[in-house]
Amino acid sequence: MSNLTKDGTIYLPTSPSIASYAAAVGKKEGEGPLANCFDYIAEDVTLGENSWEKSESKLQQYAFTNALSKGNFSESDIDFLFAGDLLNQCVASAYGSRDTSIPFFGLFGACSTMAESLSLASIFVDSGTAVNAAAVTSSHFCSAERQFRLPVNYGGQRTPTAQWTATAAGCAIVSPHGAPPYVKAVTVGKIKDMGVTDANNMGAAMATAAYDTISRHLANTEQSVDDFDLILTGDLGQVGSDILVELFQKDNVDISGKHNDCGLMLYDLKSQDVHAGGSGCGCSASVLCGHILPEIAKGNLKNVLFAATGALMSPTIVQQGESIPGISHAVHISAE
Repeated sequence: MSNLTKDGTIYLPTSPSIASYAAAVGKKEGEGPLANCFDYIAEDVTLGENSWEKSESKLQQYAFTNALSKGNFSESDIDFLFAGDLLNQCVASAYGSRDTSIPFFGLFGACSTMAESLSLASIFVDSGTAVNAAAVTSSHFCSAERQFRLPVNYGGQRTPTAQWTATAAGCAIVSPHGAPPYVKAVTVGKIKDMGVTDANNMGAAMATAAYDTISRHLANTEQSVDDFDLILTGDLGQVGSDILVELFQKDNVDISGKHNDCGLMLYDLKSQDVHAGGSGCGCSASVLCGHILPEIAKGNLKNVLFAATGALMSPTIVQQGESIPGISHAVHISAE
C-alpha cells in the first residue's frame, strides 16, 4: 500500500511503471524544437472539426489511442481514466472520453493536471486498486483564449509576460512494476498565492507553488537537487522560471543547472513568438510524454522530478479583481 509521509509526500513502494505514453500536438508545436518527439502532429488547429473545443477533444483522443496502441493495450485493459483540461466542466476530456466505457475521473488542476492525473493513476496502481490506469490531459490555444481572454479573431495584443497556450495532449498509462520509467513518489501540492492579479502573468502566479512543492519533496524524501538529473516544471515560462531560481537562491540552493521548464522546451522562443513561453495542460503533458519519458526509458535520464504547475483561476474571479492562486504537484520518475 502507499505510505503517506509527512506533509503530502506519498511513497509508492511497488514503483509502478509508466508502461506506455504518447503525445499529440498542433501544427505550431510540431514546428518547434521537439518536433521529432511527438506521435501525432496536426496539419492545422481545427483537426477537421467545426469548433475549437471539439478539436481539443479529438487531440486528446489521439494521445490516448496512440498510448493504447504503443503499449498493446485495449480499452478494456484500462481500469480507470484520469483526465482533465482547462475548459469549464472539463468538457474537452468528458466529450473526448464519452465513447469509451472506462470508469472516468474528471480533474481540474489547470496546467498542473498532467502531474495530478499521473499521481492519482500511480497511487491507484501502487495500492492495487487498479491494474492499469491512464492519465491524459490536453489544451488548445483557441479554446483557452476564447474562455480565459478574448476570441482569437479579436486580434488582441499580448503582453511580454503572456504565455502561449499549447495545442497539445499527452497520455501515460501506468501499470504494475515492469520496465522503466518508474514512479517512485509523489508530493501533493498546496495552494499558494503571490497576490498576482494579472491573468497574463501566469508564471509569476505559479512560481511560489512550484518552490513550495519541490522544497517539500526534497525535505520529505531527504534528497537534494543533486539527486536529480532534471527538475522539470511546467509551465512557468521564462518569468516564473527566473522567480523559482531566485526563491531557491534565498535558501542558498542553486537549481539553475538542474532546472528546465516545459514552457521553455516546447517552442523556440526567438523564432515562434510565444513571448514568455508555453503554457496549458497540454504543454507539460506533451513534453513529458513525447520527450522526457522516452529519455528515462533509454537511461539517458536517471531521475526526474516532474513538478507541473497550475493557476487556479476563472475569468469571473479575475474580473472581480481577485488574486490568482497557484498549485504544483510533483512526481519522482526514475529509470532505476
